[in-house]
Amino acid sequence: MAASYFDVDGTLVRTNLVHPTLYYLMHQRTPMRSLQKLARAALRAPQLIWAETQDRRMFNEMLFTAYEGISHDRLHILADDAFDSVLKGAIYPHAKSLVSRCRDEGHDVVLISGALDFLMTRLAEHLGATHVIANRLEIKDGYATGRLLRPVVAGPEKARLIREHARERGHDLDHCFGYSDSYSDVPMLSVVGHPAAVNPDSKLERLARTYGWPVLTLDKNTN
Repeated sequence: MAASYFDVDGTLVRTNLVHPTLYYLMHQRTPMRSLQKLARAALRAPQLIWAETQDRRMFNEMLFTAYEGISHDRLHILADDAFDSVLKGAIYPHAKSLVSRCRDEGHDVVLISGALDFLMTRLAEHLGATHVIANRLEIKDGYATGRLLRPVVAGPEKARLIREHARERGHDLDHCFGYSDSYSDVPMLSVVGHPAAVNPDSKLERLARTYGWPVLTLDKNTN
């Protein structure tokens, strides 16, 4: 049986990691705590912008420090609202039909994302995906420490995690499919036999055209 591996941000949804993070910061237990969290995030914004241009793993680790001190219960209590308010409306119009098409072919459909696992499981359920590979917050004494558990899902690490998932599930990577919007995910796309560019940035689109990879646009009436 084959599998289809999907990047999420920019591929299936218009949002990025920052949007759900802002939702959580704005919905702390008290307005004062929300203001404090947002102020700290604003001070770190220049560092985050720099990190995003340098190293996706560094960016993820810096961004998720904003969750420090949020209780495990609250992370999950707010997850349904965060999904409905931030992610659900940002899903590309044809994302669900593409996932359904993969399922109809008998594929496992795996979302692989730097986003947090408790949000990605809700997206997977909504889209009909079967598995999630996503980042996980470290929890101690019932509260997030602001650190990510290893492995951090970002950049070239995605390729290793796909290989590992395929080996554990008995998938032949030569028969598997990969979908992403970003040139930074070329390592992930290169480990599968059937890569595709979805809503691609300019560098990925040029590469896809050069190698004859399918190019899909999920926000238009025709793909």
